[in-house]
Amino acid sequence: MTALKPFGWAKDNLFNTPLNTVLTLACLGLLWLVVPPMANWLVLNASWSGTSSEACREAAGACWSVIAVKHRLIFFGTYPYDEQWRPFLACALFVAMLGASGVRAFWRPWLAVAWALTLVGMGGLMWGGVAGLSYVPNDRWGGLPITLMLSVFSIALAFPLSILLALGRQSSLPAIRTFCIGFIELMRGVPLVSVLFMASVMFPLFLPEGVTVDKLLRALAGMTLFTAAYLAEAVRGGLQAIPRGQYEAADALGLSYWQKTMLIVLPQALRIVIPPIVNQFISAFKDTSLVTIVGLYDLLTAATVATTDPEWRPYFAEVYVFAGLMFWIFCFSMSRYSQWLERLANRYTSR
Repeated sequence: MTALKPFGWAKDNLFNTPLNTVLTLACLGLLWLVVPPMANWLVLNASWSGTSSEACREAAGACWSVIAVKHRLIFFGTYPYDEQWRPFLACALFVAMLGASGVRAFWRPWLAVAWALTLVGMGGLMWGGVAGLSYVPNDRWGGLPITLMLSVFSIALAFPLSILLALGRQSSLPAIRTFCIGFIELMRGVPLVSVLFMASVMFPLFLPEGVTVDKLLRALAGMTLFTAAYLAEAVRGGLQAIPRGQYEAADALGLSYWQKTMLIVLPQALRIVIPPIVNQFISAFKDTSLVTIVGLYDLLTAATVATTDPEWRPYFAEVYVFAGLMFWIFCFSMSRYSQWLERLANRYTSR
């Protein structure tokens, strides 16, 4: 009886009408045409070993040897070769802290202390100049560390700023409301490339003579402001979705504006807009590929540099597939975590 359940489900959902039957058969035919050749190219006929491209020329499939040879350049950019254990350890610590921060049992005050120590340790590892480590300027950084740091820090800084902007846009004070509306509409009306260009090229022109700002900080500031504007609109949607009775009940209890906002309004609003907020987080992670305009080597740019080697240039597709897989792993993880967080929030609010 159990073995017949899949057939019953297929009959009820895939072959229940003539149109669905035709569409199902068409999809199966398309999969038959696409999946076997793709499997042959990706796995079965691929070249997996070797330090030269000779074996790849004889293989009928993908050349994954290029990843084995160029993985250090893809992951760490132009960071000194003999010191690349440092960005590897820094990324491992960073990812471990991100994973720990996603576990509800670890949401304790000591987590902030752990983050502070981790950031200090990451700075010491990446820059060096302490504990006998050689100094490495951040213009030598690249690859995965740049992508992780820019995306996580810009999101972490943009999120509280977006809440303030969303609240300011609904403020009864005309000056605050006008400023917030102008900032949000300006940032949402231009592409991120132009914001990064302004932060990199135009902003230093307005600084006093002799004063400079690191290009990594300029890129981080541009991404933070851009992300905050989009997040602010998502938060504003959540604020507008709160029933008016919630505001009136908070006023009836005699709560101040900030008590009402922090205890009643914002928790409900943020729960509603978890999907669009995480969608913007994912977009910010992928937008780090645009920092090449300011001379920073993120993961995708480092992968592009790896394809400039004449020996491995014919196998650029494999490099981009690998880089895309790295982006997909992080973006899919964020998507799945947002679904878990949404279920958790709904479970507690339904009690």
